Amino acid sequence: MKRFDSTDDCFDHLEKNNFRSIVTSPHVKGQVNLILHEGDYTEPAKLAVWFGNERRGISERAVERSDACVSIPMFGMIESLNLGTSSGIVLYEVTKQRREYQSKYRKRGKRVAREVPLPTVMDRKEDFA
Repeated sequence: MKRFDSTDDCFDHLEKNNFRSIVTSPHVKGQVNLILHEGDYTEPAKLAVWFGNERRGISERAVERSDACVSIPMFGMIESLNLGTSSGIVLYEVTKQRREYQSKYRKRGKRVAREVPLPTVMDRKEDFA
């Protein structure tokens, strides 16, 4: 785990290490806005997903610096979900897409659209430095 003094410091570190960042919000906020199931989360090899808390949501600065803003489609009067629920839903979709991509990659025995397969686990110390 690495701690940062500011949102900008964290984004600077992630960008330096070739991460793409997405933020989550029930409102359309970002430069690129996606409905969760319509996004392609296999495209960036390294992906950082940002969640806001239940009270204030994601910060405006995080939205400004992110590559995309993702929303979970909901129907009815409920406008937002608690952090545990929303993070579980979003991370499930990201993981599902990446596993499907890896499965196709392995079955073909060759590289398809990507030169390098997606990382399965970030276990190298430098990934967190």
